[in-house]
Formats: sequence, structure tokens, C-alpha cells
Amino acid sequence: MMTTHANWSYPTHIRFGAGRLREVGEACADIGIENPLVVTDKGLAKRPITQTLKNTLNDNCLNFGFFSGVEPNPTDENLEAGLKAYIEGKHDGVIGFGGGSALDLGKLIAFQAGQTRPIWDFEDIGDRWTQADTEVIAPNIAIPTTAGTGSEVGRAGVLTDSKNHVKKIIFHPKMLPSRVIADPALTVDLPPVVTVGTGLDAFIHSLEAYCSPSYHPMSQGIALEGMRLIKENLPIVYETPSNMEARGHMMTAAAMGATAFQKGLGAMHALSHPVSAVFNTPHGMTNAVVMPAVLRFNRPAIEESITSAASYMGIDGGFDGFYDHMIALSETLNVPKSLEELGANPGKIELLAKMAIKDPSAGGNPVELTLEAAINLYSECF
Repeated sequence: MMTTHANWSYPTHIRFGAGRLREVGEACADIGIENPLVVTDKGLAKRPITQTLKNTLNDNCLNFGFFSGVEPNPTDENLEAGLKAYIEGKHDGVIGFGGGSALDLGKLIAFQAGQTRPIWDFEDIGDRWTQADTEVIAPNIAIPTTAGTGSEVGRAGVLTDSKNHVKKIIFHPKMLPSRVIADPALTVDLPPVVTVGTGLDAFIHSLEAYCSPSYHPMSQGIALEGMRLIKENLPIVYETPSNMEARGHMMTAAAMGATAFQKGLGAMHALSHPVSAVFNTPHGMTNAVVMPAVLRFNRPAIEESITSAASYMGIDGGFDGFYDHMIALSETLNVPKSLEELGANPGKIELLAKMAIKDPSAGGNPVELTLEAAINLYSECF
């Protein structure tokens, strides 16, 4: 049993430690929420940990509503349904409970409930976020049940445009959760495929941030340690799901990855986002499938920095040693070897490539992601 408990205020207030879900009532009181809307997905809604959350809210004499209409890649239609539940229930805040999709949609509901402009007006382009009315943004609490996206420490949410099948990032500084409960006990019963997909997603957040050419030494350091924690602990939680110490390190590393990617992401995410939007593939596992091809593509620009990272992580052989380690790890964790295995159609490569080069993540790649390069990378991944 993990005995470490800590309170962190970077980048927001985090109650970390096994069993801290019971403190959700205190977290609500901290920020003045009296009638929260719990936002989660249908699968999680049926699990015992969700009933534990409900019982805890009841024990704290809190009125609350429950919305479980979150899809794996949440859409504007999910947002509209969530907003309807929020407004009809006269809620004064949101508790996002689940993986990245639930946390993202929870943040978006809290953000959008009082706005008069459509959600797409706040896409993360330039300074569009300044158009929002900050006075009506509701507080939100994030309770992750996976160790992957790190959405609990993010100031944005990813939303799929259901008309155009395009993932868009909605950003505002006040979307950052005011309180986070990072309880690794909530991740113990995850299916192995979810543990793997979310864990590799967290690793790739740190990896792409570390390789981004932007100047951000603080993120660089966080990314490096985040990669080390996942390299050491993801195999442990895969083989021994009940290892609470390793689960705690994975949950910490997920938050670190999302903190680090303030420095930037890259082609792994740029290629992954269109595939998930068009074919509804799981985001983390899609990232994992495209990772080897992007590493090879970026090698001329990242070989020296990856060699340093490999040394820090205890991997011999420089870039080649790092690459071989990731391939071996993917095989051990039963990661699919192609996008087709995830259900994507290679007949859409040109469409996907056109979407990838427009993705906001593409700009952070250390090698320019041209249309030709994107087509070639997708061809390798299929």
C-alpha cells in the first residue's frame, strides 16, 4: 500500500495519495461548490469507484447531478448535452471524474455554461481565449481515474467537431481545475489495454515536450523525470496492477507530462489527432502506434538530446538504444503494430495527412511536418 500523501500547488492545488477521494467534499468547500455536476462516461458510471464518489458526496451533504454522456473522443454534441444537464440542474461547478475525455468535457462544461459565444470562438488560435467572459466561468474539480492525459493540470480541452470530424483545442487559463484529487487507488482496476494506452500517452507527452525546440528549461526537466518514472513503472503496473507505489508514480508522471507540454508537442500528436477524430481510435494507443515512425523521422534533430535522455533513464546505446527499448517495451505491452489494427483505413491517408499538417501540435515538431512527410509517415504506420 502506498503511504505517501502530499499537497501540491504546482501547477494547481493537488491532493495526492491513495484514498484521498474521500476528501472530495473538502475540495468542493474550498472553492465554494455546493451543487456540483459530476461528469463521467457510461462505462465508468457503472463501476464501484463511481458509487464510492456518490456516497462520499452524500456523506458530505452535497446536492449533486450526474452526467455520463462522455464519449471516448468527446464531441460538440456531448458538450451540448452536458450543458443542458448543468443549466437544468442549476449547478454551480463541475467534478470531472474519469480519463482525459471526462476531464476535458467537464472543464469545457464549466467554461462554456455562462458564455454567449459558440465554443469554436475559443479555439486555441492566437488570443481568441480573450473573447471569453471570465466572470461566468464556473469552478471545476478534476479526479483522474487513469494515468495518462494529465488533463487534470491542463488549461484546455480537446473537442471533436462532429460535422467536420476534426479535433480542436479549446483554451482558457481559467479552465485549469481549481482542485485536483490524484488518488492512484482509482486506477488499480483498469483493463490492461487502458493502463498501457494511457501510460504511453503520458510518456509521449513528456517525450514530445522534451524534443520540442522551444525554450522552456523547467518543462524540459519535468519531461525528463516524467519519462524516467514511466519507463520504470509502466511495466510494473502492467504485470502487477495492484502495486500502489508504481500506480502513484504513474499518476504523478501523467500530470508531469501535461505540465511539460507547455513547451510543445509534435508530429506524434499531429498524426494521432486526425486518426482519432475520423476513426474514433483510442488517443493514447494511436500515439503509441505512430511513435516509432516519428522517432525515425525526427532523428536528425533529436539524436543528441535523446542520447542524453537515454543515459539519464539508464538505457545504454544512445538513440538506437532508446529506440530499441521503446520497440521492445511496446511488444511487451502488446501495443498494436499498425493503425489498421486499431480500425483505421489506409484509403484515407491523404485526407489524414492534410489534417495532420494543420494540427496545432505539428508546429512543435523539431523537423517540419510537410504534407509529403505526413503522407510518408502514415504509410509507414499502416
